[in-house]
Amino acid sequence: MLMDRKERALKKLRKDLRSGLYSYLVLLLLEKEEELHGYAIRKRLEELSDGRIVPSEGALYDILKSLKKLGLIQDAWAEVGGRPRKYYSLTKLGKNVLEDMKKDILAIREILEKLEGE
Repeated sequence: MLMDRKERALKKLRKDLRSGLYSYLVLLLLEKEEELHGYAIRKRLEELSDGRIVPSEGALYDILKSLKKLGLIQDAWAEVGGRPRKYYSLTKLGKNVLEDMKKDILAIREILEKLEGE
C-alpha cells in the first residue's frame, strides 16, 4: 500500500518537474544549436542526460507546439535527403524569456545547494 502511494506520488511529481524542465531544456538547446528538428532535439536530450531525461515524441511535439504558440520559437520546413523536416529556432522573444528563466534556474540551484549543505 505504501509503495503504491509512493510510486503514484513520485510519478506525479516527476511529471510536473519534467514538463517545465523540458521546455527550458528545449529553449537552451535551440540557443546553443540555433536550429534543430524535433528528432534531433530528442536525440540531443538523450545524449546529454545519458538517456535519463528524454521526453516521448508526443510530449516533445506538444512542448514545441506550446512554445510556438507562446511566440518563443518559430519553425520552417526544409528538405533534407529528399524528406521534408520542420526545423525550430528561437525567436527574439524566446531569447529574452530564456534569459529570465536562466536567472530563475540559478536561484533554484542556489536554494538547492543551501538546502543540501544544511
